[in-house]
Amino acid sequence: MRVLSSVMRLATLSLGLLFAVNTLAGDEKQLIDSINLYRSQPQRCAGQASPELPPLAGDPRLALSATSIGNLQQALASAGYPMVNVQAISLSGPRDAPSAMKAIRESFCQVVLDPQFVDVGVSHQDRDWRIVLARPLLSGRLGDWQAEGQKLLAELNIARTRPTQCGTQSFAATTPLAWNATLGTAAEAHSRSMANNNYFDHKDRDGRMPGDRAELAGYSGQQVGENIAAGQDTVRKVVDGWLASPGHCANLMNPQFGELGAAYAVDPKSDSGIYWTAMFGAQ
Repeated sequence: MRVLSSVMRLATLSLGLLFAVNTLAGDEKQLIDSINLYRSQPQRCAGQASPELPPLAGDPRLALSATSIGNLQQALASAGYPMVNVQAISLSGPRDAPSAMKAIRESFCQVVLDPQFVDVGVSHQDRDWRIVLARPLLSGRLGDWQAEGQKLLAELNIARTRPTQCGTQSFAATTPLAWNATLGTAAEAHSRSMANNNYFDHKDRDGRMPGDRAELAGYSGQQVGENIAAGQDTVRKVVDGWLASPGHCANLMNPQFGELGAAYAVDPKSDSGIYWTAMFGAQ
């Protein structure tokens, strides 16, 4: 989208400049918050349904000048961001963050709803905006899937010790989850399927949903829930993303769940590189 407009530039006093800088920072944060709210809810984009996605982390290295023209990869390399994939949205015309978000929803929904992206940076000057979404190189040193699954269990149990607000839902502190090897096997299989087949969804390539996969693996519980993540290369990043996403947060704080199996899988040929699955169960 490109909207031509005439902008009158006036000289200002230093106090006015300070106010403008603060407003600018507020607009950029507001747009990032709007993008993450949009990602946190199921959307219809380009004729396809998009699942609930974890929030993007604001990274100042991605806040590139909205008016600069040049090689995007070179600019990120100069900023010290070790990216794998990157995409930039340039807008000219929106007067504020809500107007910019409207343009993004109308013309760039596929970009901001792409599950491979993990980080985001926003900059704007007058009515020129640049939104950069990227996925970094995997930097975490990970153990095998069982070891990282156990770490994920420990982090989720820490989260469950605290009262938590998940969107509009309030959850009291609740009991810890216990490891379930059968759910772990089902989680590993789904993470491997997503990585090797390059997709991000609760429905697998055979049309099975989490409850189907748990039953097929031999789980006999009465209730199953699932959280998935992609692109994050540490357990901490995964859990932080889920806590910031109302639906994922509600799953991990659900007092009815008492068991967990979790795993990750990596495929460098895939869009997101690394995929995580946590399967919650209730007997």
